[in-house]
Amino acid sequence: MKTRVACARVAAALAVQAMLGAAMMVSAQAAVVQPQAVAPGVWMVQGESALGSAANRNFISNAGFVVTPAGVLVVDALGSPALARELLEAIARITPQPVKVLVITHYHADHIYGLQVFKDRGVEIIGHEAGRLYLHSDTAEQRLLASREELAPWIDGATRLVAADRWIAGPTTLRLGGVEFLLQPAGPAHTAEDLVVAMPSNGVLFAGDLVFRGRIPFVGQADSGRWIQALDRLLALKVATIVPGHGPVSRQATEDLQLTRDYLQHLRATMGEAARKLEPFDEAYAKADWSRFEHLPLFKAANRINAYNTYLLMERE
Repeated sequence: MKTRVACARVAAALAVQAMLGAAMMVSAQAAVVQPQAVAPGVWMVQGESALGSAANRNFISNAGFVVTPAGVLVVDALGSPALARELLEAIARITPQPVKVLVITHYHADHIYGLQVFKDRGVEIIGHEAGRLYLHSDTAEQRLLASREELAPWIDGATRLVAADRWIAGPTTLRLGGVEFLLQPAGPAHTAEDLVVAMPSNGVLFAGDLVFRGRIPFVGQADSGRWIQALDRLLALKVATIVPGHGPVSRQATEDLQLTRDYLQHLRATMGEAARKLEPFDEAYAKADWSRFEHLPLFKAANRINAYNTYLLMERE
């Protein structure tokens, strides 16, 4: 009996090692945290156009950073502590300036699971005060528990939710090393705590998940009507360059803002009509014209659930 138990334990240990080894092997082929120049002193790293998984280490969102004479400002923390450490290493290869501030655009898992690495290094974290509600919600806790299983070993028992050091409620101007940043609340839209970062000096906008470039947005439980209003306000800014929450940098800011806006409007128009007519969702979805958007990455993975959530939203509205 003891021999069988010992053998079972050895087999279990080997199985765990094999699983971790496989994850490490796959991760070696995953996207690298490689900074791309956006403007002088402004950089971004781009995640994969995919759903979060152990294979891609939850590297599915973007982050950005700005180098100033007095330190570095970072926007978003990526989707795992390992990715955050790689981001800090990448920044250190570009500048000896320390990271001083991190602005979080919203509290979705793929943007915040790296926060603890910055927190432990003394970086000041700034977020919109509505993020407190999510941070202390059952949804956030359950999402973290699920991620520890789905995204292991990158998300594990040591991964924790991190609050901002400074919560803001309205437009806030931040200056670092002579560079001005405008922190502008934009929610409730994609989330209640949406926060964009604009740089008036060069026309760069860090838009968070208000903008998904080159892929279908994740709508989830978003208030799509207010999301459209937020995009209208961003369109009025006439920015030159957008660092989106997902997808490559945009040099055609108006067109890319408009694409996300048009997709949300199409969801609301088609699903709204079905809800008004009490038409079953499956019938409404089948007859809707998705031809403008069906070529975009993640259409098959996200569009149907986006449409269904919008259908439910339009029923309530």
